[in-house]
Amino acid sequence: MKSDLLVLKDRSVLALLTARSVSLLGNAIMPIALAFAILEMPGGSATVLGLVLATRMVTQLLFILLGGVFADRLPKQRLMIGADVAAGAVQVVAALLITGGSASPVALAGLAALSGAAAALFEPASRSVMPALVDGDSLQSANALLKLSMRGGSILGAAFGGVLVAIMGAGHTLLVDAGTFFVSALLLTLVRVVAPVAKGPTKTMLAALREGWQEFTARQWVWVMVTQMAVVNVLLAGSFYVLGPVVAKQTYGGATGWSTVLTVQAIGFVAGTLVAMRIRPARPIRVAALATAGFPLSLFLLAAQAPLAAVCVAAFASAIFIDVYEVMLDTTLQKNIPPEALSRVMSYEALGTFALVPLGSAIAGPVSHGLGVGPTLAWAGALIVAAGVVTFLLPSIRAVPPVKPEQLEEAR
Repeated sequence: MKSDLLVLKDRSVLALLTARSVSLLGNAIMPIALAFAILEMPGGSATVLGLVLATRMVTQLLFILLGGVFADRLPKQRLMIGADVAAGAVQVVAALLITGGSASPVALAGLAALSGAAAALFEPASRSVMPALVDGDSLQSANALLKLSMRGGSILGAAFGGVLVAIMGAGHTLLVDAGTFFVSALLLTLVRVVAPVAKGPTKTMLAALREGWQEFTARQWVWVMVTQMAVVNVLLAGSFYVLGPVVAKQTYGGATGWSTVLTVQAIGFVAGTLVAMRIRPARPIRVAALATAGFPLSLFLLAAQAPLAAVCVAAFASAIFIDVYEVMLDTTLQKNIPPEALSRVMSYEALGTFALVPLGSAIAGPVSHGLGVGPTLAWAGALIVAAGVVTFLLPSIRAVPPVKPEQLEEAR
C-alpha cells in the first residue's frame, strides 16, 4: 500500500486528486439543493425536477464529443480550469435567482443545460490527463487514487447536502456548490502538464471527430466493452435506481431503508478503489469484462426481498466490482490509445456508455408492470451477468496484450 501512495509525492497528482474531490463534493450537493429549490417554488413538482435534471444529462451527452476534441487539441489543464469557472458561474446565477425569488423552471433548465455543457468539456480532459503526469505501472495506482478522491467527495457531499439545505436554504447551498468549482479551478492551477507538440496543420472539428472515431473503432475490444456497458447501464439504471426504491418502500421501511443501502454502497465504492489499487492482473481488460458480472448482486437480493442487511452486503460487493471495472478500463485505454487521440476516444466511450441510460429509467416502470417488480429485477441481473461472461469470452477481449511480466514484478 505504501508504494501505491508514492504518486502522491507529485504535487500535480495531489492537486488533481484534491481538485476532483472538492468538485465532486459540490456535484453531490447540487442535486439535493436543486431538488428542494424546484419542489418549493410555485408549480414545482417531481416532473419538473426530472425534466431539469434530464436537460443537464442530455446536454452533457450532446457536448461530450466536443469536449474530447478540445481536450486533444488544447492544454488539458486550462480546459479543466475554464470549465470549472464556467460551472461555478452558472451555479452563482442559479443561486441568485433562487434567493431572489425570481427562479423559474425554464430558467433553471437553461442553467442546467449550461452546467451539463461545462461538465462535458471537463470530463474527457480529466480522464485523459493522468498519463501526462504518471507513467509506467504507477498509472493504475494513480487512477485508483483519483477514483477514491472522487468517491470521497461524493460521499461527503451527499452527507452534508441535506444539512446545508436545512440550515442555509437551497439558494445559499448552491453558492457553496459554486464555491467548490472555484476552489477546484484554483487547485488545478498547481497541476503541471507538458503540452504535446502539435503535429501538422490544425484539423477541422469534423476531421478531428472523424479521426477520433477511427481510433475508437480501430480496436475491436474498445467498442465491444462500450457496447457491453451500454447494455449493462440500461439494465442497471432502470432496475436498481428506479425499482430499488419501490422494493424499499414495500419491504424496507421506505426512504430510510433505501438510504441505508445507498450509504453502504458508497462505502463499497471506497473499498473498491482500494482493491483496484492493490491488484495487478496480467490482463486487466479481461478482469474488467468479467467484473461486470458482479454488478447485479443487489438486484437478485432485491428481487427475492432478502433481509435489508443482505441487500446492503450485496450493494457493498457490487460497488467494489464497479470500481475495479472503471480503474481497469481507464488504465487499459490510457496504455493502448495514442495520447493525442485519448480524450476523443474516451469521449466516444462515455457517450456510448451513458447514451441509453435515460431509456433504462423510462422503461423500467412499464416493464415491471408487465412482468412484476421481482422478475424484472431478476431478469435484469441475469442479463448483466450473461453480458459479462460473453464479453469475457470474446476473441477480441482475450487478444488484448497482457501487461509485461517485468511490470508486474515492479508493482509487487
